[in-house]
Amino acid sequence: MHTTEEATLFTPTFVMGWVANLLQFLVFYFLITTMALYAIRDFSASETEAGFAASSIVIGAIFSRFVSGYIIDRFGRHKIVLISVIATTLACALYIPIDSLPFLYANRFFHGIAYAFSVTAIMAMVQELIPSARRSEGTGYLALGTTVSAALGPALALFVLGTFDYQMLFVVVLGISIISLIASVVMYFRTSEAEAELDENGQGPAPAKFSFKSIVNPKIVPIGIFILLVGFAYSGVIAHINAFAEERNVVAGAGLFFIAYAISMFVMRSFLGKLQDHRGDNVVIYFGLFFFVVSFVVLSLATANWHVVVAGLLAGLGYGTLMPAVQAIAVGVVDKSEFGSAFSTLFLFVDIGFGFGPIILGALSEYIGFGAMYAVLAAVGVFAGIFYLCTHARSERAKNGVVENVESMALVS
Repeated sequence: MHTTEEATLFTPTFVMGWVANLLQFLVFYFLITTMALYAIRDFSASETEAGFAASSIVIGAIFSRFVSGYIIDRFGRHKIVLISVIATTLACALYIPIDSLPFLYANRFFHGIAYAFSVTAIMAMVQELIPSARRSEGTGYLALGTTVSAALGPALALFVLGTFDYQMLFVVVLGISIISLIASVVMYFRTSEAEAELDENGQGPAPAKFSFKSIVNPKIVPIGIFILLVGFAYSGVIAHINAFAEERNVVAGAGLFFIAYAISMFVMRSFLGKLQDHRGDNVVIYFGLFFFVVSFVVLSLATANWHVVVAGLLAGLGYGTLMPAVQAIAVGVVDKSEFGSAFSTLFLFVDIGFGFGPIILGALSEYIGFGAMYAVLAAVGVFAGIFYLCTHARSERAKNGVVENVESMALVS
């Protein structure tokens, strides 16, 4: 019998993929938090123009989501990982000679396209390395890199700017991207493209044709809508917590929010991943939803720095649980040949939530205030839970997990 413990997860190749993925996200967070001020200081951009300088990478990413899944699944993850990471490294190098706002916009858009391809292809490629019986656990560790980069990226970027200047920031970003490229090359040469499964006649599947299903994988839509609602709510934290902190005079607490978030997620990640594999998706999703909703309630009532830190700890148990759990669900409901379209579809929904959330919630906060806005977002979390209950929660995988099925297959074989 093959048990979870017997299936090796932390192979050298998995670690290289984890590093490559983490560094791609680290570059993203390094730059998205500093581009607006860079545009204002160096190119005298207006607030609107500066906002576009920051968000144009997301626009490029959304644009590429419509084709990245199809291209990755059609032409092979290995090739796309190498090409896309080379492209992101080129984009990082091009920040150094930028001398105009249009050039900045163009490079940010190009970087967004390359970035979306790279993280989608890397995640799809690494998923092939994760044993089926440890899918949720392995996906959780992969997603942990995203969380670490989200916590460290902005802080490290501000440290570099406080000590040096933007040119040095771009040099550091280029160095990080080169290391990601090296890790990707190592992973490329240590693995081979997965062989296609043959039918009873010894024939492989026909090449995938470009269609609506290659843009939006129908199997991912239910869990995609769920994470869109969750991402929409959490974007209210990402985009507006600084303004909220100034209004409530809890700036120090806001500075520690994401550190507290990363700590609580890191501590619980291994346990929750194993729990999802053994007991099913539902127990982990409900766990995450509970703390997700409570974190917004605490944030809406926060009047002291420690209140905000507690909200960060709760958010780590909430959103920090839900995002990796949803990624594990996405790869669990598709065939291996669809990993590319699964991730591109899932992150298309995430990008929509995070793309439109700050705009809508910014307008809402002007009318009802930040405290009431976070209370509304707690209600959005409850609605997301009801939607999940009516969709994926009813599946066999969601109720019972995957380990028992894997062990049964081993006994039969």
